[in-house]
Amino acid sequence: MAQGTLTVPVGPADHVIGPDDAPITVVEYGDYECPYCGQAYPVTKELINRFGLRLRFVFRNLPLADMHPHAQHAAEAAEAAALQDRFWPMHDLLYENQQNLQDDALLDYARQAGADAEAVEQALVQGATRKRVEADLESALRSGANGTPTFFVNGQRYDQSWDLQTFSSYLDSVAPEASQ
Repeated sequence: MAQGTLTVPVGPADHVIGPDDAPITVVEYGDYECPYCGQAYPVTKELINRFGLRLRFVFRNLPLADMHPHAQHAAEAAEAAALQDRFWPMHDLLYENQQNLQDDALLDYARQAGADAEAVEQALVQGATRKRVEADLESALRSGANGTPTFFVNGQRYDQSWDLQTFSSYLDSVAPEASQ
C-alpha cells in the first residue's frame, strides 16, 4: 500500500464512536501526552458532535515514548480500561489531565472512569495491554503516520490543518451527501 494509506482497516478491536456505515471515517493516531494531540482533542469532540451519525471516529495509540515519558503507560492504562468497557471515559480523562500522567494519577482516572483501578494496575504491572498498544504503533508506522496526531479520513492520511473550520470543511467535501 502507498504511504499515507491506512494499512489496517477499522475492525472490531478498534475504539469506535459512530455507526459502521457512516459515510466518513476518521482514524486518529494519538499520544495522550502530546500537546498537539491535546489541542486536537476538543476539535475531534466537536467533529463527533457536529457530524453525528455521519461520522465514525476511531482512536488508535501512537505513544511517542522517546519524547513523552508517560505516553506508553497512559496508552496501556486506556487499553486496560477498555477491557472493562471504559475506554472512552478513560480516554477523555487522560486528555483532560494530560499534564499529570504519573501511574498513581492513571489509577485515579481509571476509578473516575468507572473501571476497576486494581485491574488496571495489574494490567500495567504485567504488561497485559502492551501488545495492543504496540500493534497500534506498528499499524501507524506502516500507514505513514508522521507524528501525533495523525489523522486518516476514509483510509487516506489527512495532511491539512486540523483546526475545526478546516477539518470540518474537508469532511464536508469528502462526503458532501452526508452534509446537513
